[in-house]
Amino acid sequence: MPLYHKLGDFPQKRHTQFEKPNGGFYYEQLFGTEGFHGHSSLSYHVHRPTQVKEILNSYSVEPKIAIGKNIKSLLFKGFELKPENDFLDSRKAMLVNKDCIIGLAAPKESLRNYFYKNADADEMLFIHRGKGKLRTMLGNIPFEYGDYLIIPRGIIYQIDFETEDNRLFYVESYSPFYTPKRYKNQSGQHLEHSPFCERDFILPNELETHDEKGDFLIKIKKEGMIHEVVYATHPFDVVGWDGYNFPYGFSIHNFEPITGRVHQPPPVHQTFETAAFVVCSFCPRLYDYHPKAIPAPYNHSNIDSDEVLYYVDGDFMSRNNIEQGHITLHPKGIPHGPAPGAMERSIGHKETQELAVMVDTFRPLMVTEEAMGLDDGKYYKSWME
Repeated sequence: MPLYHKLGDFPQKRHTQFEKPNGGFYYEQLFGTEGFHGHSSLSYHVHRPTQVKEILNSYSVEPKIAIGKNIKSLLFKGFELKPENDFLDSRKAMLVNKDCIIGLAAPKESLRNYFYKNADADEMLFIHRGKGKLRTMLGNIPFEYGDYLIIPRGIIYQIDFETEDNRLFYVESYSPFYTPKRYKNQSGQHLEHSPFCERDFILPNELETHDEKGDFLIKIKKEGMIHEVVYATHPFDVVGWDGYNFPYGFSIHNFEPITGRVHQPPPVHQTFETAAFVVCSFCPRLYDYHPKAIPAPYNHSNIDSDEVLYYVDGDFMSRNNIEQGHITLHPKGIPHGPAPGAMERSIGHKETQELAVMVDTFRPLMVTEEAMGLDDGKYYKSWME
C-alpha cells in the first residue's frame, strides 16, 4: 500500500546522526521488502536491534497434509475448532500451497508472554469474533469484529484481547499484500471508482518505546519452524519511524460494493492482491436491477484457481445450510455454482446482508489433517437434485 506514515521522532535527513538527549546515538534500521526495491520504512531504536542473546528451542510447525492433490469440493465447520489459550498454538493451517497458508485460530488469551515474528510471510488476520489491540514495534492498532489486519513479514508483534471468545481467519502470504492496481493511479492514490480509499485504513498509532534490557523471548517463524530467540533488549524500543512499510487495518464494513443491472463477477469484490492469489470481500449490497436479473451467481468453471470462501455473517443466498465460520473449498478442475433452488429463490430479491471473505489462489491447495477434522463429509454432493 503506497501510503506514507510516520510516528515519533527521527532526524530530518535519513542515514545521518540522531543523538539521544543524554548522549549517545539512536540506531537506524531499514525495514524493507523485496530487497531494496519494495516498500520500506526507517526506524530508530534506543538499543541496537541486532542483539541476540540466546537461541533456545527450534521445532516444526509444518502442516500435515491429508490430501495432496484434491478434486473434491469440501466444507469445513470452522466454529468446531476448539479454542486454545496460546495465540500461536491456536492457529491451525487448513489449506496450503507454495504461496500461502490459509487457516483458523481461536485464541482465548492475549499474546503477552513472548513476542512473535513471521520471517517468511506477510499475514492477514481477519477478526470474526473478538476485540482488542495489535501491538507492534511500529505502533499499535485497535481492532474489532470485521477488521482485516495486514502485518508485513518481519514485524514483531503481540496481541491484546479484551475478549475470550475470539475467532480469526488468517492467510500467510509469501508475497506482499497490496490493494488492487486497477483501483489506483500511477502514483498509487486510490481512484474515485475504488470501493474504498485511504481514509478507510486504520494506521498505527500509540508508539510504545521501552528502554529495557533483559531477556525478551521472540518466537520467529521461518521455513516451517518456530525458533525461540532471546533478545537482550525490548523489541519495542523505537522512538520514531517513517516510510511505507508498516502494519495497518481495514474494516470489511468500509468496503463499498460495486453493483450493476446484471450480476457482477467476483473481481468487483476484490480487496487485496498478491502475486499468487486475491482476497475479496462480499458485503451487504443491493442486488442487480435489470427487470430480468438473476441475483444468484451464474455457474462458473474453476479453470485457473481454487476458490475458498469463509462465511462471516448473514444469509449467503447462493448456498444452502451455510453457517457462520464455515469454509468451502471449490477446487480447480470442476465447475461450481448456486445450490439447487438458490437461483430460483433469488429472483425478485432486492438486497443481501451476506458477509464473507474469499481467497482465490492460482495454484491448487492441499488439504491438511486439521481441516479434515472439521470436514462435513458430504459437501461435494450438495449440487445433486
